[in-house]
Amino acid sequence: MSDAKPEIWFYHLERSTLEQVLPTLLERTLQRDWRALIRGATSHRLDDIDELLWTYRDDSFLPHGRADGDHAARQPVLLSESGENLNGAQALFIVDDSELGAMQEFARCFIIFDGRDEQALNHARGRWRTLKADGADLAYWKQSDEGRWEKAA
Repeated sequence: MSDAKPEIWFYHLERSTLEQVLPTLLERTLQRDWRALIRGATSHRLDDIDELLWTYRDDSFLPHGRADGDHAARQPVLLSESGENLNGAQALFIVDDSELGAMQEFARCFIIFDGRDEQALNHARGRWRTLKADGADLAYWKQSDEGRWEKAA
């Protein structure tokens, strides 16, 4: 294990939904030859993401599996409630205010939150303050009026 801290990127959803943004971020992660771990707060939410990754495009899908399923270690994208890095992922995706857990083993952590939800927004702000005080390597991404992602901090 490296002592390097991961980059922690906050994605503030205002014009798009998680269902619109997550597949693109995962595609880019896989193009880097990285594996991904998606940490969700509930099994129900992971069920929805599981379905999304099979059906988000008519001509493609994202290969993935569940941490509680067969061959978890071989999955390029793994969905988990516990967040244990069974597939050796370099990228951690935090959705729905899931716990951050240990992040040291990841190169990058994506904290994706819905800015239209006051509770999610406040939770993300609290996380930002805590992580900043801890000296984390933070970046804040938001969508422009045209829908492009721009680094704002």
